[in-house]
Amino acid sequence: MKRAYAAVDLDGVVADVRHRLHHLAGGRKDWDAFFAGIADDPVHPEGLAVAKELAREHELVYLSGRPERTRAATEQWLARHGAPAGTVLLRPDGDRRPARITKIGILRRLARERPVAVLVDDDAAVCRAAREAGFTVMEATWSRPDATLFEAQERLGET
Repeated sequence: MKRAYAAVDLDGVVADVRHRLHHLAGGRKDWDAFFAGIADDPVHPEGLAVAKELAREHELVYLSGRPERTRAATEQWLARHGAPAGTVLLRPDGDRRPARITKIGILRRLARERPVAVLVDDDAAVCRAAREAGFTVMEATWSRPDATLFEAQERLGET
């Protein structure tokens, strides 16, 4: 019997991206520099602990708004930090929809395969949309997205 999914966000949940946010501040966004810093992200110990705990009884899915072009850096980062094995689901390159729309669509697709036990995310808009869609949510309170990251996720549809 297949285990239920547990979906865990990366940025702000398992990975601490605060050191990269300056690339998104102001009018001109340097997305290439922002994503180039993935390798240097510190780990959020609370998020890694949650991922490890969920992986014990669920099939782990890392559900991120990062673009597909960051796959190699993302997978290397997860391995280097001892993150539990899981499927990495990223936003298609060029997809600029808000994270709350992209992620809920992916959760619905996953739910057609088997139950989604929980979504762990730090974005209040994503959490609200997931709850409204009927998913159980664990809000990552150890990291609250600042206005720069929220704008990137929700208005610009970039991460």
